[in-house]
Amino acid sequence: MASDPFGARDTLQTSGGAVTIFRLDSLREEYPGIDRLPFSIKVLLENALRQAAMPGPVGEDDIRNLASYDPANPADVEIPYTPARVLLQDFTGVPAVVDLAALRSAMARNGGDPEAINPRVPVDLVIDHSVQVDSFALPAAFQINADIEFDRNAERYEFLRWGADAFENFSVVPPERGICHQVNLEYIAQGVWTSPGDDGLPIAYPDTLVGTDSHTTMINGLGVLGWGVGGIEAEAAMLGQPIYMLMPEVVGFRLTGSLREGVTATDLTLTVTQMLREHGVVSKFVEFFGSGLSAMSLPDRATIANMAPEYGATMGFFPIDQETVDFLKRTNRSPEAVDLVEKYTKAQGLFRTDDMEEPQFASVLELDLGDVQPSMSGPKRPQDRITLGDVQREFTESLTRPASPQGFGLAPEALGNTGRYTDEAGNDLDMKHGDVAIAAITSCTNTSNPSVMLGAGLLAKKAVERGLKVKPYVKTSLAPGSRVVTAYLQEANLQIYLDQLGFNLVGYGCTTCIGNSGPLPEPVAKAITEGDLIVSGVLSGNRNFEGRIHSLVKANYLASPPLVVAYALAGTVDIDLQNDPLGQDEQGNDVYLKDVWPSQEEILDAINTAVKPEQYAELYEGIETSNPRWNDIEISGGAVYDWQDDSTYIQEPPFFQDVTPEVPAVQSISGARVLVKAGPSTTTDHISPAGAIPKSEPAGQYLQDHGVEPKDFNSFGSRRGNDRVMTRGTFANIRLRNGMAPGTEGGHSTYLPTGEQGYMYDVAQRYAEDGTPLIVFAGQDYGMGSSRDWAAKGTLLLGIKAVIAESFERIHRSNLVGMGVLPLTFKSGETLDTYGLDGTETYAIPVDDDVTPGQMLTITAEKASGESVEFEVRVALNTPVEVEYYRHGGILNYVLRDFLNTSMQPA
Repeated sequence: MASDPFGARDTLQTSGGAVTIFRLDSLREEYPGIDRLPFSIKVLLENALRQAAMPGPVGEDDIRNLASYDPANPADVEIPYTPARVLLQDFTGVPAVVDLAALRSAMARNGGDPEAINPRVPVDLVIDHSVQVDSFALPAAFQINADIEFDRNAERYEFLRWGADAFENFSVVPPERGICHQVNLEYIAQGVWTSPGDDGLPIAYPDTLVGTDSHTTMINGLGVLGWGVGGIEAEAAMLGQPIYMLMPEVVGFRLTGSLREGVTATDLTLTVTQMLREHGVVSKFVEFFGSGLSAMSLPDRATIANMAPEYGATMGFFPIDQETVDFLKRTNRSPEAVDLVEKYTKAQGLFRTDDMEEPQFASVLELDLGDVQPSMSGPKRPQDRITLGDVQREFTESLTRPASPQGFGLAPEALGNTGRYTDEAGNDLDMKHGDVAIAAITSCTNTSNPSVMLGAGLLAKKAVERGLKVKPYVKTSLAPGSRVVTAYLQEANLQIYLDQLGFNLVGYGCTTCIGNSGPLPEPVAKAITEGDLIVSGVLSGNRNFEGRIHSLVKANYLASPPLVVAYALAGTVDIDLQNDPLGQDEQGNDVYLKDVWPSQEEILDAINTAVKPEQYAELYEGIETSNPRWNDIEISGGAVYDWQDDSTYIQEPPFFQDVTPEVPAVQSISGARVLVKAGPSTTTDHISPAGAIPKSEPAGQYLQDHGVEPKDFNSFGSRRGNDRVMTRGTFANIRLRNGMAPGTEGGHSTYLPTGEQGYMYDVAQRYAEDGTPLIVFAGQDYGMGSSRDWAAKGTLLLGIKAVIAESFERIHRSNLVGMGVLPLTFKSGETLDTYGLDGTETYAIPVDDDVTPGQMLTITAEKASGESVEFEVRVALNTPVEVEYYRHGGILNYVLRDFLNTSMQPA
């Protein structure tokens, strides 16, 4: 032990034996306000108190900064956070493992020990992002999709199998087993973690983590502190680097009452998302409190916590209480583990009860659960909630609104467009605007929740019994978050009714929510294209940004699983679902939503009879080796990966190939040109390569040049381990509108010296040949959405040195810093237009070795006429540690130099 400045070390007796803890109440005499700190801040305080007693960078000042936390005005100071573990999924996990493998190669090239590169905290990778909905509405759909998944991803899976063998402290949950957040909630998370102590007693501490998926926040519903970070930042955490952050502001959200009959946890979540987006919680913690928590199940809490990225917060935290303890029991955690959680949190003042004094917050929102109404969100953003009764009107109005997050900009004469659809029986019908092309029960958000999943099954049962059928042009799918969902749907005898409506099991993974919706049937695609239709998707997911779900499906709505089934039956969102019939029964009688909607009593009965602890015990036992096909993958190579030049999936990235132990000087940016000028709410979906790979664009051309036929392209997500593909797909989203290529949509820019337009990658290559640095200008909330590390990696590899935005979303800004790209922000209220600039100028940014957090820099823009314009921007490096990362050219360069310099020191 390094020190114990407050005498916090103590012993706690549990049914599993004695454990060492670091008591928060040891600080009470000097800091009496700690009892009313937000629970989330208490967890960070324990983290600092414990880490200060270990060898490392955390010290007494860090404890005092957190212990003196002022909820109304958090100090502008940097705090370290050392998570207990790291969670990965395969899309973001493959490039993370590629980077670890590349670090080993760089260590070997520089004469260091490559096996020194190992995760220093437990890392769990869950393969959940690769399965696509190729087959659907068939009994064999699951097996067909699984077979295609393994065939498509053979190289990636071989690489991950190598990583599981090569790296210590690293485990992989194989395909076909669940979504990482639900596996985390139901199996990996412990509530309280332990590690060996120096005196023979285990040290107990709150379970904490970071993850490379933005929806890592789902685990906050279990009282576990954690959030999504960039893959780069997660890799540094794996390698023992603390995560440095500014002291967070905590917004309190008081919940009272209980949900009314007919209202789901999804409706509540969409309401909370809208409220918090309007309040403004970007880069803040949200902590839920109040008597309403006692009326909420833990899966309901997890649903709300999951959507923290959608309401913009770092996380949405629910403290541990009796429902948490009961959930751990229901999901088959051991009695000793459950007892440890309860005794530890009560001893530390981390156990919530209704009668305790409320924590203090910077601001407080309040919601009576009884006021929540059935809702959906769309057509393009999660925060745009619409009450169910207004969906038809809102959709109709969106058609002719100017193109925007709430509009499609159709001309009035296009409103009557139709497209001819011919079904398998040869029957013709006209598809029209609003028809539902995709109805998907998908995503970690809702498929973790028995109430809405069993609710969907009960609605399907009632619909089948009334003779209703899904419209023939609707692509239906069911992709649960874990195999336990299948177990309880079968136990309740409800899966058979979902099957009859076409909601057959298609896989255990994210599927439609991340764009893995697969192709639409050719007649449907033809009808949509023929009529230039704005058709809809209805999904139980968390994201509905433009171009995300399917390139042909432009109006996408987030909804509860029962509503997904209902809209599949209706076949259109251009309907008043609460008053118009879903269809007719065999006698020709109208059947309405109210006729098939399950009651809360029916749902609760199904939960009580069908959801059992033994399901969790059986299906999670030995999960890491539970897939025979995964176990049979042959691997080769030892400590250093054997990179294959001809691989189109896995390549050694260029990030570390020229890194030496010495830190280079920061170079000012001069003569820079603008590659991208993006508007407000530009998401990582717009920036990062995702979805299908177009054969006519640079990434597709690269693959064809390397012998890959278009049918074997797979998706960008599956090729994240190959920088050659990913760089060519950066800023190539079909919905990107780049102000530097006016009149175009998609991945285009202009080579300004000649005025020629071309694909983004090709234009960037022309600038690279000239030695011209590049910059990006952007509006508000730049980089919102999924925490895709390739949004930052691709930015760097295109030659972009700086991004100047009105504001950044938290994770993307962090990722840019992690890759050595300089984030800068305009002064409040300013844009390029403020200075009469349009992006055709050349720019000089005087950054150097003396750069400091929040520093103001004066940028000089030179117009073609020779006129110069100056304006000030803020350096969006928030801490001295981020400055160090930037000076090193990125966080992993920093880590690599640390390993190199340590390994080269004489013994």
